[in-house]
Amino acid sequence: MATDKVLVGVIGGSGLYNLGNLTFVREVNPETPWGFPSSPIVISALPSGAQVAFVARHGSGHTISPTAIPVRANIAALKSLGVRTIIAFSAVGSLREEIAPGHFVLPSQIIDRTKGIRATTFFDDTGLVAHTGFSDPYSPRLGAWLADAVQQALDDEGSGVKLWTGKTLVVMEGPQFSTRAESLMYRQWGGDLIGMTALPEAKLAREAEISFALIATSTDYDAWRPHEAGVTAAEVGAILKKNADVSRHVAAHVIERLLVADEALLAEEVGSMQFAFMAPPAAHKNKALAYILPEYFEAP
Repeated sequence: MATDKVLVGVIGGSGLYNLGNLTFVREVNPETPWGFPSSPIVISALPSGAQVAFVARHGSGHTISPTAIPVRANIAALKSLGVRTIIAFSAVGSLREEIAPGHFVLPSQIIDRTKGIRATTFFDDTGLVAHTGFSDPYSPRLGAWLADAVQQALDDEGSGVKLWTGKTLVVMEGPQFSTRAESLMYRQWGGDLIGMTALPEAKLAREAEISFALIATSTDYDAWRPHEAGVTAAEVGAILKKNADVSRHVAAHVIERLLVADEALLAEEVGSMQFAFMAPPAAHKNKALAYILPEYFEAP
């Protein structure tokens, strides 16, 4: 289903600050009820003519720390452009020997170790409570489709990068890396990966009825391996630089395929908020909520 609408958004993390090799269309910087996104949103065209919106999670020059990312503005801005599906990219540490630096991972579960200082909902201070289903934090149909698409992209790229699926990602506050004791504890909990930015992105995307998936790149072994130095920013940066071309190849391949996929795949989360409200939303007029959920709310 090729279209010139901006149905797919990409959130670029450490090491992926642009998509490259796409045709620039325009740059927008919408002011949302939660402020401006972390970077101006670049809308580009793929060879098919389909358009994609890209936002740099940490800002254009990697100036925003994980805790300070304006996630609500990022998600709301993408929704305002018509985006139905977000593919996020992120650098993560590996808590498992087999997930080596440079490998790609599609996590399916999250353990939240953030400290309650990040805004995790659009419904704060609105007078309305929304209990959003989050048992599967990443959209299952999108994740299953993505596993095949990413594997094909890696096979086509040809450098032998391995893909892992069905893994659990621990999300910590940062910006410091884990202590050795924390790293060992996360392994005992069943964590396979450790990162700092996957939340609240996934929660907010669900509230906005946007399908969401994360493509993670393993950059290091965190701090759990005995007799080895802990992770450093230099180590992470070296792996990201080495993998940058692979990440852009995967992104372009996946987005091209996604935009000709069944429209139902893009709209997997549409309607998911229908039964999340403890009071009827129709009678609740709110300008901010109307911005992200015009299906349910009207501005005063």
